Amino acid sequence: MDHALLEAIAALRHCFDDALLERQAAVDERFQVDILGGDMSFETSYSLPGEGPAPRVRADIGLEWPTWSQAAYRSWAIGEGFDEPPELIVEVTLRLQRLVAPPDPRIAMGLLPEEIHALGLGCDTLERAEPTVEQIFNTPPDVAECSLEVTYDGTLRLDEPVLESPDAMRACFAPLARWVASTLVRLGDLPLEFLPEEESEAEASD
Repeated sequence: MDHALLEAIAALRHCFDDALLERQAAVDERFQVDILGGDMSFETSYSLPGEGPAPRVRADIGLEWPTWSQAAYRSWAIGEGFDEPPELIVEVTLRLQRLVAPPDPRIAMGLLPEEIHALGLGCDTLERAEPTVEQIFNTPPDVAECSLEVTYDGTLRLDEPVLESPDAMRACFAPLARWVASTLVRLGDLPLEFLPEEESEAEASD
């Protein structure tokens, strides 16, 4: 199927593979369509190589294709052009997990700028949201697994040169993939205490 969102998904996968990141098989990829509203979305997750099914650091990537973008894309596809180019909403969530204790968010925030320019042509600044700390109590109840999440979001404008060439689409996502890879490495090097991998995997299977 010839569709800009599918081209974007293929380009994203190619660029994240080139950045030597591994797709998290334990986290299902999701392609969703809002039948009533018409919006479409795609979600996937990547980690550093060799981290296994329960990585210490993970990046969750989301793409959203709004209904108005579909209308603009259809107008361009049938030769009528568009007043405003279609846009993809891009969301990147960086997650530190398997932590023994609730972390001080300031430790990670020192590595994460308030704004990033991690996409190529046509991308607005990705802005950082406030961090979220999560604590999950397992069995026995005195065993807790903690995590820290920080999300960035922004938009990617798909001008005609990008729509016409898959290579141009890859050029948009390649800088993002490299930034995510280097940031995951730095987050993984933080002096934080993590649960043993085998313990976390057992809890995940339960």
